[in-house]
Amino acid sequence: MARFLNCAPSSGLERVTRRRLFLACLALSGFIYFLRGRKAGVGNKPAISPLLESQAGGIPKERELAERAAQYLNVTSWQAPVVWGDSALSDRRREDFSYQTFKTGLVVFVVGRYSQYLLRFMASAESYFLPGENVVYYIMTDNLRAVPDLQLPEGREMKPIHVAEMPEWGRLSRIRMSLLAGAIKDRIQREVEYLFCMDVDQEFVNLVGTEILGDLVATLHPEYCGMPLYTFPYEKAEVSQAFVDEGEGDFYYTSELYGGLCAEVYALARACSHFILQDSEAGFHALQYEESYLNRYLINQRPTCVLSPEYSWWDSPRTLEVPVQRIVSVGRQCASLEPQKRAARRC
Repeated sequence: MARFLNCAPSSGLERVTRRRLFLACLALSGFIYFLRGRKAGVGNKPAISPLLESQAGGIPKERELAERAAQYLNVTSWQAPVVWGDSALSDRRREDFSYQTFKTGLVVFVVGRYSQYLLRFMASAESYFLPGENVVYYIMTDNLRAVPDLQLPEGREMKPIHVAEMPEWGRLSRIRMSLLAGAIKDRIQREVEYLFCMDVDQEFVNLVGTEILGDLVATLHPEYCGMPLYTFPYEKAEVSQAFVDEGEGDFYYTSELYGGLCAEVYALARACSHFILQDSEAGFHALQYEESYLNRYLINQRPTCVLSPEYSWWDSPRTLEVPVQRIVSVGRQCASLEPQKRAARRC
């Protein structure tokens, strides 16, 4: 029979000690397993704060994020105010301008079929645009007979300026900045301190006061306000003077309303007209027409005052919801509607 050394039966005390050691090891193993499970669970959870989770528990769409972001957009990274008409900031801006004396010009181009919008534009402007302030409406038109003879109150007047006939909108988009710069240089700069340029196929639907005044004023495009930079329709053709490189830009601005001090608007219009001329000579024109050149300029020369989409809005699935609609783009609104719905919107 083989003999095994040191294999004598254990005493009772030794058996108790081993049992306790075994139970302790088992408990420690369970605790480690529990901790690993918690860590794995946390690591697999999406990195989204509760504020950014949608009610359905998933990741919200980009437009939902944009609307939330825009609600808190009151100042730009370069400290320019973002104007919402009913904000405390706008109240202070209106109060500041109430102690100043100035005259504001408003330029609209009324060529070809766009004459149909002029009467509605003027009626709404007289109801809501800078009420009680001195205003000159400059009507740039190829048909002086299409300009109605309106009786305006004291301190407000309408001045038609004749331009050459333009058979198509595409041609106008190529020379409008040049025409604007020429009109400012030849006449407007001697008559007003502030100047704004608008498309005539728009309608004022709420008060637009002196909160909009500033040295250089741009308006956030309602379809891109709060959206990621990569979604902006900047010009991407490197041959264009409107080209915007990857990572450039802050916001995407609409060409439907911009302005500021007369000298600043002249500098903007002159620069953009040079951009457009250079591209035209090279046989190229930017995808978004003059809006592309406007955005290129405003990247180089950041606006000192940025208007929220309240001041340029239309109803479409892509537009940002705003607290108050102040200026509505009838043209872009109609373009987004089905044919049978256009009559109801007076398109």
